[in-house]
Amino acid sequence: MYDIIAVGSATEDVFIKTKNPEIIREGRLHEVCYPVGTKINVESIFFSTGGGGTNSAVSFSRLGLKTAYLGKIGNDKSAREILRELEAEKVRFIGKSEKGNTGYSVILIGLEKDRTILTYKGMADELKVSDLKWSKLKTKWFYFSSLLGTSFETMKKIATFAKKNKIKYAFNPSTYLAEKGIDYLKEIITDCDLLVMNKEEAGLIVGKANVNQMLKKLQHYAKIVIITDGKNGAYAYNGIEKYTVIPRKIKVVETTGAGDAFASGVTAGIIKKKKFEDCLRLGQFNAESVIRAIGAKNDLLRSREAEKLLKTNSIRIKKEEI
Repeated sequence: MYDIIAVGSATEDVFIKTKNPEIIREGRLHEVCYPVGTKINVESIFFSTGGGGTNSAVSFSRLGLKTAYLGKIGNDKSAREILRELEAEKVRFIGKSEKGNTGYSVILIGLEKDRTILTYKGMADELKVSDLKWSKLKTKWFYFSSLLGTSFETMKKIATFAKKNKIKYAFNPSTYLAEKGIDYLKEIITDCDLLVMNKEEAGLIVGKANVNQMLKKLQHYAKIVIITDGKNGAYAYNGIEKYTVIPRKIKVVETTGAGDAFASGVTAGIIKKKKFEDCLRLGQFNAESVIRAIGAKNDLLRSREAEKLLKTNSIRIKKEEI
C-alpha cells in the first residue's frame, strides 16, 4: 500500500543560460527575442529531470511518504536517466515504458528570474488504460498533474477508480488543461479533495474575476481549493474559511518546478495530518527552496529539513471568512 501515487509526465530537462536576449514588454506578457540566422553563445548548461509527475513523486518521497510514479516513458537514454533517479529517490515506477521518445524540455533561463520552456511531450501523452495494472494501484492518495490526449482520458478513468474505492486525490492542472475549460475538466475536478492551480489557470477555468470569486466558484466542485499567485503568495478556501499565505522575500534564481513543489508540499502535509496552516507553510517552504536553485528537483525539501522550518513558524497565514 502506497501513501500516494503521482500521475503525470516525465521529462529530461536541459537548462540553458544565454546572454540577455531582447525582451519586449507589452502589458503583463513579455516577448523574448533572439536574432535569426546567428549563432548564440551559451553561458551555462545544466541537465536534470522534470515533468509534473516525477517532480511531485520525488517531493513526496523526500517528505517521508511511500511513493510510486505512474506515467509513460520511452526506451531511450532519457528514460534510463529518469528511472535511475526515481530508484535513487526511493520512488517505485509502476508506469509503462515502450519503444519511443521520452518527453524533453529546453528551459531558457536568466530572463529576469523567469524562464521560457520549449517542451516536447513524447510518450507522456500516450498512457492508455490498457497500460495500467489496476492491482498495483493500492494507495491512500493519488496526485494528478497535467497530462494531455490519451493520457488525460486515462487519468479520468483513474479518478473514477479513486472515487469508487474511496481513495482521496489532489489535482494540479496546467495552463494546457485549464484553457479547455470547466466542462472538459469537470470529471476530475468534481469531488476532488484538493485542487491547486495558479491565478491564470483559475481564470481560464471559471472566468477572470477577483480571487474570492474564483475560489468560491472552484470550491463548488472541489473540497479544498488553492490558487497560487507567484510572489504574492497563495489563497486557499474550504467553503468556510479563506487562508492567505504571505510569502517571505527571498532571492529567486529560477522558477521551474515551483508549482509542483508547492502543491506536493501541501498534499504531503494533509496526508501526514498536519494542521492546515502548516500544510500551506510546508508547500510554501518547499516552493521557496526550489526557486533558489536551478532545476525542479534538486532543492526539494527532505522531511527533517521541512520539520525544522515548520518549527520556525516564519511564514504568516491570514485566516478569514468570505
